[in-house]
Amino acid sequence: MTKSHELVPVADRGAIPIAKMRTVFRVDDVEKRLAKLPPKEHETLRSTYERMLEKGPERFQVKPAGVPAMDHLYDELPNFHEVLDDVKRQLALCEDSRDALEITPMLLLGPPGVGKTHFAREVAQLLGTGLGFISMSSLTAGWVLSGASSQWKGARPGKVFETLVDGAYANPVMVVDEIDKARGEHAYDPLGALYSLLEHDTAHHFTDEFAEVAIDASQVIWVATANDERAIPEPILNRMNVYQVQMPDRDAARAIALRLYASIRASHDWGARFEPQPAEAVLDRMSELAPREMRRAWMTAFGNAKLDGRGTVEVRDLPEPSTRRAPIGFVH
Repeated sequence: MTKSHELVPVADRGAIPIAKMRTVFRVDDVEKRLAKLPPKEHETLRSTYERMLEKGPERFQVKPAGVPAMDHLYDELPNFHEVLDDVKRQLALCEDSRDALEITPMLLLGPPGVGKTHFAREVAQLLGTGLGFISMSSLTAGWVLSGASSQWKGARPGKVFETLVDGAYANPVMVVDEIDKARGEHAYDPLGALYSLLEHDTAHHFTDEFAEVAIDASQVIWVATANDERAIPEPILNRMNVYQVQMPDRDAARAIALRLYASIRASHDWGARFEPQPAEAVLDRMSELAPREMRRAWMTAFGNAKLDGRGTVEVRDLPEPSTRRAPIGFVH
C-alpha cells in the first residue's frame, strides 16, 4: 500500500513539485469486497467500490525540491512565526533527500478571530497538496472522520477516506477546525479515529467503517484548531505539536490591516478610485479589530466612502466599535 514510483516530471509549483506516485489502497481488496456484495443491494457501497476502481489506487505525493518562499506568510501572519519556523524546519529536512514530506500534526490554540483557520488554509496552499476541511462545531456524528457502517441507513464514508479516494494527493492537508467543540451522539466518539490517524505507523492501514478497505493515510498533514485545550483528550494532545497563538500586537495588527487594504484595493476594479494608503487614524482604529474581522470592516468602509462620494476611507466609515476586540493588555 505504500508503494511509490519514480519521479514524475511536472511543471514547477514554487519549489514544491509533485514528485512521486503513492498507492493508497490495494485494488484486490476492493475487488474482493465488490464481488461479495449481493446483487441489487448496497448500491451506495457498490458505487464507492466502483469509483475506487475507476480512479485507481495511485495518488500524487508531493516532495519539496527546496524550501518554498514563505516570506509573505511571515509578513501576513506575524503572530504565527513560531509555527512557520517549525514548518520551515520540517520542510528543510527532506528537501534534498528521497524522504517523503513529513510534518508533525499541529494544534493551533488561540482566541476566536486570531487567524487559526486562515493559517491552516495558507499552509494547504503553500504545500499545494489539496485540502480536506472539517468543522467540528457544526457536526454531531462521531463517524465524520472514520465513516459509518454500511448497515446504517444513510451511511457514507468518512472525510479522510473521501479526501484520499476522491482527491489527487496522498498527502493532503486535513484541517480539523474547532476540535475542542467536537461532540458525539450516543456511543460515537467524534475524535476516536484520530488516535490511530495521528500515529504514523497505524495510519498506514486506516480502515474506514463504511468501505471496510484499508487505506494509507500516513502521509496526511494534520492541522487542528481550538480555543481551549482543556476540552481535548490528552492522548490527542500528546500526538501533536501544540502552539499557543496570541492576538497580534498593535503594530502587527496595523501591518495586517494595511496589507488587507492594499490587497482588497488591488483585487477590485473599483479599488483604483481609492487612495493607495489609508489614513493613520483609520489604521489605528483597524488595529483594534481581530484579524478575521478586518476584511469585513474594510469592505464596509469602502462601501460607506463610495456612498458618500469619497475616494478616501475615514474613521466614520468603519463599523461601530462594538465589534472591536478588547484592548491589548491586562484587565484590572
